[in-house]
Amino acid sequence: MSYVNPADFAKKMIDAGEAKVFMSTKDTLIRAYMAGAILALAAAFAVTVTVNTGEPLIGALLFPVGFCMLYLLGFDLLTGVFTLVPLALIDRRPGVTVQGMLRNWGLVFCGNFAGAFTVAVFMAIIVTFGFSEAPNAVGEQIGHIGEGRTIGYAAHGAAGMLTLFVRAVMCNWMVSTGVVAAMMSTSVSGKVIAMWMPILIFLYMGFEHSIVNMFLFPAGLLLGGQFTIMDYMIWNEIPTVLGNLVGGLTFVGAMIYATHHKTSPRREPEAAEPVPVAAE
Repeated sequence: MSYVNPADFAKKMIDAGEAKVFMSTKDTLIRAYMAGAILALAAAFAVTVTVNTGEPLIGALLFPVGFCMLYLLGFDLLTGVFTLVPLALIDRRPGVTVQGMLRNWGLVFCGNFAGAFTVAVFMAIIVTFGFSEAPNAVGEQIGHIGEGRTIGYAAHGAAGMLTLFVRAVMCNWMVSTGVVAAMMSTSVSGKVIAMWMPILIFLYMGFEHSIVNMFLFPAGLLLGGQFTIMDYMIWNEIPTVLGNLVGGLTFVGAMIYATHHKTSPRREPEAAEPVPVAAE
């Protein structure tokens, strides 16, 4: 039977978090780099499909192929380690420390950014014929995405920042659900089906994913998007990273840990009160 019950995959989550803390620097960076690159390529694919068909739902339906590939290849996204690594710390696994957790997060962030930026440069070259002409329709769309999701938020001030943060929280609620859902099955088909659904939701709903944005915004800047690096960092990347951390750890990791790994004692049924017998 390919289904893994919640108590077992909760333990797998903690084991995975522990393994990531003790992974070598080389392996952590390579796996993070490849994860960022593959997810960025999937984002470019989704934008291309959306532009060519005029239907965002089709792009969203096909985007999860990138997430499934990187997961099955054993690569790491920042959004996933935000959820898994703290569980090993909470569970007091030997040798797991706050410093070790932050080291993992920092390395994965750098690797993801490098991978996503590589694809951003490649795509900028492709859609401009090596910067020899104006961006094509796909390039223009990438530039407009960057504008709307930086200065678009800034135009609303504090309300825009709140909206950005909540979208980031809900994004990693879905993405980390996809990470965990893959642990529910021991078959490739089961893992893919379980991952596909929450990833589809996050993209179509326009939630904010820090690694996808590591591709979209640098690519937008390379393609002449009307926003700045500071717009990108302040009005997207930094709040998105924080929101992704809150969403994945709070609504996925902590909830599953609390109810499936640290299960509370079962309540016993209350004794029934005797039914009084009416006097004759």
